[in-house]
Amino acid sequence: MILEMKVPSPGESITEVEIAEWLVADGDYVEKDQAIAEVDSDKATLELPAEASGTITLKAEEGDAVAVGEVVCLIDTSAAKPEGDAPVKEESKEEAPKQEAPKPAEVAETKTYATGTASPAAKKILAEKGMQASEVTGTGKDGRVTKEDAVNAKPSMGTPTGGSRGETRSKLSMLRRKVAERLVSAKNETAMLTTFNEANMTPVFELRNQYKEEFKAKHGVGLGFMSFFTLAVVRALKEYPAVNSMIDGKEMITYDFCDISIAVSGPKGLMVPIIRNAENLTFRGVEAEVKRLALRARDGQITVDEMTGGTFTISNGGVFGSMLSTPIINPPQSGILGMHNIIERPIAVNGKVEIHPMMYLALSYDHRIIDGRESVGFLVAIKEALENPVELLMDNDVKRALEL
Repeated sequence: MILEMKVPSPGESITEVEIAEWLVADGDYVEKDQAIAEVDSDKATLELPAEASGTITLKAEEGDAVAVGEVVCLIDTSAAKPEGDAPVKEESKEEAPKQEAPKPAEVAETKTYATGTASPAAKKILAEKGMQASEVTGTGKDGRVTKEDAVNAKPSMGTPTGGSRGETRSKLSMLRRKVAERLVSAKNETAMLTTFNEANMTPVFELRNQYKEEFKAKHGVGLGFMSFFTLAVVRALKEYPAVNSMIDGKEMITYDFCDISIAVSGPKGLMVPIIRNAENLTFRGVEAEVKRLALRARDGQITVDEMTGGTFTISNGGVFGSMLSTPIINPPQSGILGMHNIIERPIAVNGKVEIHPMMYLALSYDHRIIDGRESVGFLVAIKEALENPVELLMDNDVKRALEL
């Protein structure tokens, strides 16, 4: 029996996918549920499992765009599973015919420049000019480059002088093309502005240093920065609901829940899975969800549903060493918070200079629905929560907040 395998729908509104890579070859025997291909949609890269066991015949090539429901391969379910390894064909013992060395006259006809070497004096002059002897036609005996040849030699402007000049061209994946379209759309269709602030991370550092071992032993996950930032964002979104809104035509939609998108780096590029209803999560809940989503992104298992929606985004460029940036809004959302690397810097504290771990914060927002007062107030609210987490994020009960 010949089974036609069709492209399943990876999610609502997706009408086609791209064959990113075949994981099997034409004619291979495949097992049921074995991953046979990776397909790119405009939101994620997904694996395509075999629907049955049998011999496979590929009907699409890598890079092809195929519609949802289109046949991409055939599986002959009546084919028997091969036993053992296929016998290796013996290589022919016949020697390849030896190629005759080209005659000197033939070699000479293929050379553009002289075959001779440069004299010591010529070498020095050419080195000063950044030229090679092969670039100069020698007038000496047997094509030798003389001092006079080197003096008269002129390098051609813009002509490469020995470095690699290669280039490669590769097709952008459907996911990368979609990301590009969304970023350009965000720049062109929103009135995007960015406001900045900085946070003294000493209180967060002290809490993590004091409780991280106990927290990990109790919950099996680390006490990272994302839980502090996520809960600080949730608190600020409740205080400034316009930031938790988006434009739909001539209307503004404001949400009473906080679905926080977190930008993570996956094998196929940037992915933005979502922490659903973050307002209901504790420090342990946030850290567990961040870990789960990060592992799924790393392993290429993130689904379209896990990246669909979101009311606000947090992007942590600090893990790559970014000091300051202007993050681009993730449409149709209206705001994105950029975290950056933490650097010890001198700051004034009560009239004295002290060294503290400082982080720059950046909020990019859509000025069409978020005013300056709200954007600045939102970022200040995050700063306040990070600098006073015990009171503002833990209700003055650290043990209870961390569920210890």
